[in-house]
Amino acid sequence: MTEFPHDLAAFRALLKDLPDPDEDARKNAEIRNGQLTKPPGALGRLETLAIWYAGWRGEGRPDVKAPQVIVFAGNHGVASRGVSAFPAEVTSQMVANFRAGGGAVNQLALMAGARLDIHELELDRPTVDFTIGPAMSAREFALSLAAGWKSVSSDADLLVVGEMGIGNTTSAAAICAALLGGGGSRWVGRGTGMDDSGLRLKAGVVDEGLVLHAGSLGDPLEVLRCFGGRELAAMAGAVLRSRLLRIPVILDGFICTAAALPLERVAPGVLDHCVAGHVSAEAPHAALLEALGKDPLLSLGMRLGEGSGAALAIGILRGAVACHSGMATFTEAGVSEG
Repeated sequence: MTEFPHDLAAFRALLKDLPDPDEDARKNAEIRNGQLTKPPGALGRLETLAIWYAGWRGEGRPDVKAPQVIVFAGNHGVASRGVSAFPAEVTSQMVANFRAGGGAVNQLALMAGARLDIHELELDRPTVDFTIGPAMSAREFALSLAAGWKSVSSDADLLVVGEMGIGNTTSAAAICAALLGGGGSRWVGRGTGMDDSGLRLKAGVVDEGLVLHAGSLGDPLEVLRCFGGRELAAMAGAVLRSRLLRIPVILDGFICTAAALPLERVAPGVLDHCVAGHVSAEAPHAALLEALGKDPLLSLGMRLGEGSGAALAIGILRGAVACHSGMATFTEAGVSEG
């Protein structure tokens, strides 16, 4: 399927009928890995990463040639509740910075040899404060999912999705609380640098939203619509589109992972084509990764967002694939296997 599903019902149905990795390619990669000039398991997780990548790309000896990094930007009505240390206008200012090449993600994408795309989603029209009503109407939600879906290049062979949006750690915390339980205090973090009183305020805002939308908590996509931002919905749309194209994904930090969580809750296994790029310093990210069964590639104390941690992890995956596909086998090298 190349077009976005015509409605949300079709989107839901799509989650139940997704392609799996190419088993022949995975097995061929596994066989090759066993023949490379190294002791068994000597490259540790790099070996399993390369085999995982080979299966999704359908190539027993793959290469990473065309990674794509996409940053989605959206503004949140809940930011008006004082849940961020920065004002909402910083979102558009940072988008201008990305377009000028001045962001951290710009440097990391360039270093990784990745194409970088920036998509701002109606920055002049914030979502509704989720303590007042659903963040997005059904139409707005579908349009945001579609924006993410359409942003994925069919030529990409690896995808990173990132975000920019003042207030979006609060939305991410609300999604996690709604789907995993524990209330606001379990899932809020310091975001852009909130102090202890700010954390208590954020937790209270999340709890208000949970009460208001109690009737929707059993439907993960409704949770994303009620609490998410346009950029979170776009990330979810892009992640699903990449599954259909068998493009492996490196997930970024707390917000990105929270955006993908509803997909996994609808259809367990839908994120099998995703690895966690890093564990963020945003306190609840580690718990979220544990809930999803994702072991992060990096732990560097990062909490910037923008897709920065995942963009940095592209180098890890490139290294894994380069070793797998570029190393000689014992036979090719004329080395005795002992």
